[in-house]
Formats: sequence, structure tokens, C-alpha cells
Amino acid sequence: MAVHLKQINDPPTLRKLAEEELPLLAEQVRSFTIDTVAKTGGHLGASLGVVELTIALHYVFDTPEDRLIWDVGHQSYPHKILTGRRELMHTLRQRHGLSGFTKRSESVYDPFGAGHSSTSISAALGMAIANHQLGNHRKAIAVIGDGAMSAGMAFEALNNAGRYKEDINLLVILNDNEMSISPNVGAMSAYLSRILSGRVYARLKDGTGKVLGKISTPLLGAARRAEEHVKGMLTPGTLFEELGFEYFGPINGHDFNQLLPMLRNIKALKGPILLHVVTQKGKGFAPAEANPCTYHGVSPFNRQTGVISKEGGNPSYTSIFSKTLVELARKNPKIMAITAAMPEGTGLLEFQECFPDRFFDVGIAEQHAVTFAAGLASEGYVPIVAIYATFLQRGYDQIVHDVVLQRLPVVFVLDRAGLVGADGPTHAGTFDISFLRAVPDLVLMAPADENELRSMLITAVAMGKPVAIRYPRGAALGLAHQPGQLLPLGVGRTLRNGDQVALAAVGSMVHPALEAAQLLEKEGISVKVCDFRFIKPLDEQLLRQVARLPFLATLEENTLCGGFGAAVLEFLARDGLLDKGLRVRCWGLPDRFIPQGNQNALRAELQLDAEGIAERIRQWVR
Repeated sequence: MAVHLKQINDPPTLRKLAEEELPLLAEQVRSFTIDTVAKTGGHLGASLGVVELTIALHYVFDTPEDRLIWDVGHQSYPHKILTGRRELMHTLRQRHGLSGFTKRSESVYDPFGAGHSSTSISAALGMAIANHQLGNHRKAIAVIGDGAMSAGMAFEALNNAGRYKEDINLLVILNDNEMSISPNVGAMSAYLSRILSGRVYARLKDGTGKVLGKISTPLLGAARRAEEHVKGMLTPGTLFEELGFEYFGPINGHDFNQLLPMLRNIKALKGPILLHVVTQKGKGFAPAEANPCTYHGVSPFNRQTGVISKEGGNPSYTSIFSKTLVELARKNPKIMAITAAMPEGTGLLEFQECFPDRFFDVGIAEQHAVTFAAGLASEGYVPIVAIYATFLQRGYDQIVHDVVLQRLPVVFVLDRAGLVGADGPTHAGTFDISFLRAVPDLVLMAPADENELRSMLITAVAMGKPVAIRYPRGAALGLAHQPGQLLPLGVGRTLRNGDQVALAAVGSMVHPALEAAQLLEKEGISVKVCDFRFIKPLDEQLLRQVARLPFLATLEENTLCGGFGAAVLEFLARDGLLDKGLRVRCWGLPDRFIPQGNQNALRAELQLDAEGIAERIRQWVR
């Protein structure tokens, strides 16, 4: 009887199949993955690239006893399908559904949660050491893409792991698909490409001949011997073996005839081992093979044609930032743009096309991105560092020590600040106000709309000091275009007058506050709405004005722990305004991780939409 995916509910069942049945299973897993993501959206290309590898790992190793860790976790859809979650895949990335990444609470087959890159080797090493201490023989297996291998943390883990020799059961699988999210950059990617192509040898040989061809035969012979030495240094395993790993590969990651015997042999070995596997991102789906960047993280699409569903409506905040930055860069040749492997996601593609010599993609290396920007700033340039709010957490020490302490004029642009929707808590930018507000001399702004974003970027570039601008994921409000202008430092604005309740809002909460005030006006409740614009420094004069009303509430799309509301309370207490009977509430994200789900639905659930804010006020003032 032919194998059918519906019969495979867990890896023990998978292991009962004959080897010759695995290619058919791979076809079915790949097709099911495409069908699923066509409906739900998600990370398609990376998952399609590891179908055979996923099957082979679960077939050879004793999971979940052997610990299988997927770096980032965005390539784990085939893993989820084969580990008892097939019937739930239609809930992928939805509220109360399956996570788009690995998650410990979701399955015993997910021994380590992920979402950010380059953590797998460190986690696997920790598990391998723990298993050695416990005296068991579990294998700890980390599957890491070469894009994630560009991060310093991966090298720190490799360097640490190499010292343990025979003491640990650690396998690192380098999934080399020549891509991360965008095309890989940097020396590691170039190294892997070079050793696979073999063309470097020809270039070395040709170069030697051109330079030394007319010189004496003894010198030419010496050069040839040097060439052979260099050739040996460039073999694939050299780098990893120098770090203490036993290296195997590269092998074809889509060929079971190569994967299965190699994994079986490795299973019997001890010590830190690295297996180099070559795969194709988007394998088996022509549109994803042709456009791996587009189909890395994709919206729902037509299964037959591959045409992606386009969300109508207004331009996104990301695109508005992109166009504004290009306009500013045309006028100011000192502006540089930096991203950490996310030129598409952060809106820097147009900048790259217009100013290729002023654009820098440093790879998945947020720490380096920040200090690299500091170096540029120290020589008189104006670096714009565009990084998702959640990923900027990785560069916090560099922000404090290398940028702000030295008062260098680096502009941080934090995309995806606040709730992000389907990617869930690992990608939500819910802490940046809190961790940036703690840094002295850093200016922190949040635009209420697209026109303010333009003005804030203009202001940040002109300010000559460390600045951060945070804005949400998704479409802007569609307001009539207004030219950007310089904003006075630390000055907010009153958008609506009222005499009962004051709403002090920042960023994405400003317009819901206005809508709530309009709803309440019909009920006889008068609400004043202020857009504070600057989280740091606060507009203290405006705060003293709103504190004259009997009720004051702050609104932010950030955790309340140490956020904008906390800053307002600190000022009110310091200024003695809380002693005068003022009633204050802080409304924002609660002190817990917010689950995945539609952004607007989550805001409604948290009473951070217009109706929710209005209802809070009704219950408060009556």
C-alpha cells in the first residue's frame, strides 16, 4: 500500500516506512505545506527547502528523545506536519492557533522556542552538556541556515562547543541555501559559495599565471606550491575544523540516498560535529524558487498561479519612511542607511537602488550594525539604522555604550513597533519604549500618522544627536500629504479640547483616542486629546496643562512597565501634581507576552481601539 501523509501522525510511525517510500512522502509534505501557506500566509520558502532534511532527521534520530532545534523556527512547517500537528496547520499564525515558529508549550517535539535567529547552536550546546552531566546518550541537533550563521552569537557558540571534543553529543547542520531572508551578504556567505563553486581555484591559478608567467621557472614553481597550500585552506571543513568540529559534507539536502547514510554514520559518533547540507529555498514550488525573497514570508496566495493576495488601502508606514529617506538623501550626501539582513522588510530597497554606495546590509548582526553606525557617525556621517523594534533588543548594549554615551548622531528607525499580528510575541515590538527611555540623552519619538513620520525623520536627521523613531506595522492613515517640517524638540500638540478627561497619547494610539473622544462627545463626556509626539524628552508644559483636568489617561502600544505612562507618572509625582487630587490611569499593553492574532482584533481585545478606550472612560468617570 502506498504511503499517505494522513497515516503519519508522529515520528515513530514515520520510522516504520521503507526508505523507498520517503520520496513520495516528501512530495506529499511539500504539497501540503504549499496548500496550507496559500491559505494562511507564512514562511514558505524556508520550509519547502528542508522537507527531505526534516523527514531524514526524524527517520534516523529518536526524536523527541534526541533534541531537534530549528534555528529561527520559520522553516519548521514540515516538522510540525510530521509531529502530530498536521490537522491544526489550518490555524497557523492565527489567534489560538499554531505558532509560526517552534514553541515549547506547543509540542514535546519543540525542545526550544525560537523566532529570532542564531540561537540554535547555543541552545543545543547547553542541552548536550546537560545530557552529558545526566549520563544519557541523547543527541542535540541544531539546524541553522547560513544566513543565521552570519551572526556573532553563532560563532560564539561554535567557538565554545569546539573545546568539548568527545564529551558531548552535538550535531550542527548547516543548511546552506545561499539565502536567509534577503540574499546573504558578508564573508561567511561568500566563503560557502566559493567552496561550492570551485571557481576560486581557477581564479587563483589564472591570477598566478598572469602575474608570474614571465618570471623565472623557480619562482613560478614556488607560486604553484603556494597555490596548492591556499587551495587546501579553502576546503569546506577548514574553518569549522579549526573551531574543533568534525566536518562532513557538503551533501545534497534533497537526496535521501545521501542524507540517510550520512546521518546514520554521524549518529554513532561523539563530539561536536558539523554537517554541511546544500538545499534550495522554495524547492518544489516554481514561484518560490524563482523569487525566494518574495516567498520568504508571504501573504495568502493562489495555489495554482502563485499570485499573492494584495491588501488594498493606504501606503504602509514602511513605504512612507522609504520615500522620505530617499528624498532626504538626495539633498544630504552624508546620509547612510544600514540594515541587518532586512532591506525589503525595513523599506530600504529604493535607497539601495538610488545610493548603492551609501547602503549597507551587515547581515544578521544587529550589534555590529549599531556600532558600525557609531563609527560612521564619528566621522561626520548621518547613519540611519533601520531595524525592527523586536530585533533592536539585540543591540541594546551598543546603543547605550557605543552611540548614546558618546553622543553620536545615529538615527534608529524602529519598524514594527507595537503589536505585529501573526508573527506573535517573538516579533512584537512591545518593549522598545521602556528600554530606550532608560537611556540618558536619547530622543525618542512616535508619529501619530504618516505626515508626522516625515517630519520626525527630517527632525532626526537635522538634530545632530542620538534619536529613535518608532512606528507600527501596516498601513498608515491615508491623510492628505503634507510636507515634512522640523519639529521643536520635546513639544507635543493638542488635537482636541475638552474639560473632563485628558488623553495623553503617543504613536498609534493617538487616532484611536480621537475616535473615542468623538464617540463620548455624543454621550456628554468632554475629552481633551493630546499627541505628545516625544516620549523623551516629555513636553512638561503640556503635561501641566492636561493635569488641570480631573481625569488623565495615558495611551501607548508598549508594555506599561517603564513605558510612556510610567514616564508621565514619574513627572507628575516629581512635580507634585499627584498631590492635588488628579486621577490618573495608564493604558497600554499588559505585563505579559501578547499572543499572535490579527492586529486590530488584539487591540480590541486589549481595549486599545476606539470603542475599548471609550468604554474604559465611561466606567471610570461615571
